[in-house]
Amino acid sequence: MSDLALPFAPDGPGEVDRPAANRLIAGDPVFTTWDLEERDGLFAGIWQSTPGKWRVAYDEWEYFNILSGHSILTEDDKPPVHLRAGDRMIIRPGFKGRWEVVETTVKDYVIRV
Repeated sequence: MSDLALPFAPDGPGEVDRPAANRLIAGDPVFTTWDLEERDGLFAGIWQSTPGKWRVAYDEWEYFNILSGHSILTEDDKPPVHLRAGDRMIIRPGFKGRWEVVETTVKDYVIRV
């Protein structure tokens, strides 16, 4: 087995999910996740969501890069941040706020738990 993980692209139908009902604010967002790496507390992959809005709370670190679409990430008591293709961000443990997908959004991510 190589220590390189290639290709870095979705393969197959992905895993489909939705936000928990108690976190949903608006719409009916559908998440599709393609996990590309899962080991030693590190997760990497590609995530897609259709439009909607829900509450988020992070216990982990996440770095992501928006590949397409338009989302708005709003930390509690802070101004909203609009995210579009090419935008990159780190979310630290303890972040609480709202994620709104305005236009179907695709991101690649690395999560460390």
